[in-house]
Amino acid sequence: MPLYTYKAINARGEMLDGQMEAASNAEVAVRLQEQGHLPVEARLASEGGGMPVWRRLFKPRPFAGERLVQFTQQLATLLGAGQPLDRALTILLELPEDETARRVVSDVRDAVRGGTSLSTALERQHGTFSRLYVNMVRAGEVGGSLHETLSRLADYLERSRAMQGRVINALIYPAILLVMVGLSLLFLLGYVVPQFAQMYESLDAPLPAFTRVVLGVGLFVRDWWIVLLVVPALLLLWFDRKRRDPVFREALDGWLLRRRFFGGLVAKIETARLARTLGTLVKNGVPLMAALGIAQKVMDNRVLAADVAAAAEEVKNGVALSTALARGKRFPRLALQMIQVGEESGALDTMLVKTAETFEHQTALALDRMLAALVPIVTVVLAGLVGMVVMAVLTPLYDLTSSIG
Repeated sequence: MPLYTYKAINARGEMLDGQMEAASNAEVAVRLQEQGHLPVEARLASEGGGMPVWRRLFKPRPFAGERLVQFTQQLATLLGAGQPLDRALTILLELPEDETARRVVSDVRDAVRGGTSLSTALERQHGTFSRLYVNMVRAGEVGGSLHETLSRLADYLERSRAMQGRVINALIYPAILLVMVGLSLLFLLGYVVPQFAQMYESLDAPLPAFTRVVLGVGLFVRDWWIVLLVVPALLLLWFDRKRRDPVFREALDGWLLRRRFFGGLVAKIETARLARTLGTLVKNGVPLMAALGIAQKVMDNRVLAADVAAAAEEVKNGVALSTALARGKRFPRLALQMIQVGEESGALDTMLVKTAETFEHQTALALDRMLAALVPIVTVVLAGLVGMVVMAVLTPLYDLTSSIG
């Protein structure tokens, strides 16, 4: 079924944002009303309109990142120690400092006390818990091993968070370096260089062509510095909005995959995410077809997600998973071979987890190498630019001093 995003008002008068699988937006409205909410808006998630990045930064989810990992680990520990589910949730209710998070746990506990299953109670929390999370909990309930499933889920979330953190950490230092040196270069061109331009103009001295170019750039930066700051900001806002357009996003993801430097890294990251998700779900009893549907939603690259969707259709018709994924010719050959071995040996779930570990290790090495190469390159290039500006404005002064001496 298609995925819808919705807005609704609950009984407390609060605006809720979430996602729900349904046959139509009318069904979304009916299900929200059954939960005691007033539907405001429902649209297909594929139509875009998602929350901008800056709004997500200032409106974090009540359970995300480390908080979600801790909640899952603590719930698994309490259930493993023999605590009843409602008692475990009551204990966890006292742990979050955030009022929104406590309210979520309270709603889940009240629903469980009313006879609702934990997976259904989590699903009703307006997109707070992902489809993967809800489906794994449901599989654990059916299999009678909820605490073991929650332990595996916590491990999955921790590994996914670590992978995401590694990617972000690899980009933070080069980004800070670019911004700081860029601002320094802007100050040098917009403030320091025009001072030399006025001095050389008063001396009426002949200047080299390169010096004249740098002085002209400096005068332009001094007069139009606000434009040089506003235009990149507007471009970022445009890109953030355009990025939520499915057609543009798919074209961008395809372009990234075709790049020699980034394409292989993106493929490894997405392969590790796909294998980890599928392996965790299948190991916990989720059928392969359902696991593929969930894994498709977890992936960030739309082109690879489309390949997974196409593979799911072929798997439905009896084609092996490794063969179906190979059709798109985008997933690494090693991953396909490992999945094929898992299918032939009857241990697909175990081999998927090993595939994830292999590509997580390869991704870590690739990121470390990229960072080791990128930082010196960026430093040398930016230092070279600053050095060229300094030489351009000081060389004529040195020549004048030498001629006078």
